[in-house]
Amino acid sequence: MSAHTNRLVNESSPYLLQHAHNPVEWYPWGPEALDRARREDKPILLSIGYAACHWCHVMERESFEDEPIARRMNELFVNIKVDREERPDLDHIYQLVVQLMGRNGGWPLTVFLTPDQRPFFAGTYFPPQDKYGMPGFPKVLDAVADAYRNRRGEVELQAKEITEAIERTQRAPGRAAGPSGLVEAASSELLRRASRHLLARFDNRHGGIGTRPKFPNTMALDVLLRRGVLEGDRVAAESVELALDKMREGGIWDHLRGGFHRYSTDERWLVPHFEKMLYDNALLLRLYADGVRAFDKPAYAETARELVGYLFAEMRDPEGGFYASQDADSEGMEGKFFVWTLDQLRAAVGEDPLAYDMARLVFGITEEGNFEHTGATVLSQHRTVEQAAAVLDAGAGGGSAAHLERCREALARARSKMLAAREQRPRPARDDKVLASWNGLLIGALADAGRALDEPAWVDAAARAFAVFERKLVHGGRVGRYLKDGAPVGAKAAGSAANDVRPGFLDDQAYLGNAALDLYEATADPRYVDVARAIADAMITHHWDEPSRGFFFTPDDGDALIARTQDIYDQAVPSAASMAARLCLRLSEIADERYLPPAEQQLEALAQPALENPFGLGQTVCVLDHLARGSVTVVVVGDAGAAAARELTREAFRAYLPNRMIAVVDPARPESAAAVKVVAEGKPARPGEAVAYVCRGRSCSAPVTTPAELRALLRSCDTR
Repeated sequence: MSAHTNRLVNESSPYLLQHAHNPVEWYPWGPEALDRARREDKPILLSIGYAACHWCHVMERESFEDEPIARRMNELFVNIKVDREERPDLDHIYQLVVQLMGRNGGWPLTVFLTPDQRPFFAGTYFPPQDKYGMPGFPKVLDAVADAYRNRRGEVELQAKEITEAIERTQRAPGRAAGPSGLVEAASSELLRRASRHLLARFDNRHGGIGTRPKFPNTMALDVLLRRGVLEGDRVAAESVELALDKMREGGIWDHLRGGFHRYSTDERWLVPHFEKMLYDNALLLRLYADGVRAFDKPAYAETARELVGYLFAEMRDPEGGFYASQDADSEGMEGKFFVWTLDQLRAAVGEDPLAYDMARLVFGITEEGNFEHTGATVLSQHRTVEQAAAVLDAGAGGGSAAHLERCREALARARSKMLAAREQRPRPARDDKVLASWNGLLIGALADAGRALDEPAWVDAAARAFAVFERKLVHGGRVGRYLKDGAPVGAKAAGSAANDVRPGFLDDQAYLGNAALDLYEATADPRYVDVARAIADAMITHHWDEPSRGFFFTPDDGDALIARTQDIYDQAVPSAASMAARLCLRLSEIADERYLPPAEQQLEALAQPALENPFGLGQTVCVLDHLARGSVTVVVVGDAGAAAARELTREAFRAYLPNRMIAVVDPARPESAAAVKVVAEGKPARPGEAVAYVCRGRSCSAPVTTPAELRALLRSCDTR
């Protein structure tokens, strides 16, 4: 039984519950804490993190569980703990404080506020004593409290200046001259200029952007892939291929179960930060599926299948939604669940010397190890099967196909036994929030990749997950933030109406709305277009700001904070503003042209900054390319359930067409034409046949009836 319990014990967030028994008198964000700060004239200590955050756990152990430090926090401050995944609006605002002070943001985020929520000092992780070139946390607490008590004028001035800077930062950074200026900015120069900026930071040896730490940066890779394939830039295409190869070979990839860890602490993708996030795996699933389309490499299809196998095995809740993350730590140590020593390998494979040798050679397991001087090894593809087989066969005069096959089988045995042994270890914790936004990314990726790789079970899983949100969290087109234990979080009172759920944020609306359109393409069910329209309508009603002609991250009936932010920059996920524009743009092309103005106006505000900073606005570059280049819409007319129509849509999914829309018009179902009325008009059916039209804007090809004819059309399609 814990000696301490604070107000977080009544929360639903796994991250907040991790801190419910700290000696710190934590409050959740809300009126009780804010009222107390104003009443007692105390500064607020705001701590933001998330359940899978390694350094959050470190700071908790070192400081928040330390009785003397906790007493000092309780005496000097009103302490508020926030889950950044539950309240990204707060995280968006207060991350800026650290950046405005000239330091890198991140988690745990530690911000000191006046009682009216204005920040005046911030940092991230603080050690308990002076080290790493940082002051100890107790010293920080004393200095901040002293400044608030004895130098209030300086604190008020600092708070005023930082708050004004936040407000300036959140305004749209630029605007083209108008629709004509926008199209000019997003013309033939867009991908070339963006790719030039990105390639200047590309690691040509190890793949990926920058050095260490190295993140997947899928939005930047998407830009390079578009440039490489659509415009024939060999360097851009080969750079993406290198990144896909190296990430799959490195320790950032889980070589036993599948799935990608958060990022690599080195430039080689070798030693990861071991947390696994749903959004990374969703984005990378779509990227590897596009890699199959662009490069036709079986290894990319295998990666996608193993990644989905991991998600289905470890991240799916009983109703079909997907959990938020898995922790980096187990048994109080980061990575312990995932790393291997030679003794552990020997115990796992048993009396199977060939399996032992193949695993040792392929995964690079050595006596000295490669992980933080522990003698343990992070698994990577140190050698190929062929290279390992050659090492074992050296001097034996072999090298036969039979020897190579025996080695493949031995490695498969080793992997199976190692995974079984690893399953017996104490597991990292899992954050079992089922977030609408991150699930939207995965639902869309499963639907698209499932059709690209002929995996109908993935499409079924996407539809099942979407149904959970549609049933429980989407009301009147408005999307709530998340589910926990199968229930919506944020119902306003016990016994309240089923639709009385706290609305989510722009990313919830935009990601799930785009997922609905991905499901429409994958299933030909026109109902998904209706759902996407309802979400877009509510999104425009509650998030659109006419004066700035852009989308706010928070809804118009959300909490009153010191700033109302516009999420225009990509972080680990695509910017919500760019995804909102994408949803409206896609709907305008197939369903109703009235959705085009908000898409255009949002993109007008971002066109010039995207040209100047594609690294921070990669998703915006992709949506601008979609607007300027136009969609390639494949319209299939015929019986949606018949083999002929399915074969035509299958062919469309196999092509690399990043600005593609697939619409199916079934003459026996009038609602199928009504849902996509913009593209359905003037495309007659042929009795007993399915036909396909390839359209660019209002210009469409003659109908074709065979997959081969459609393939030729798509290959010769003028994508410019």
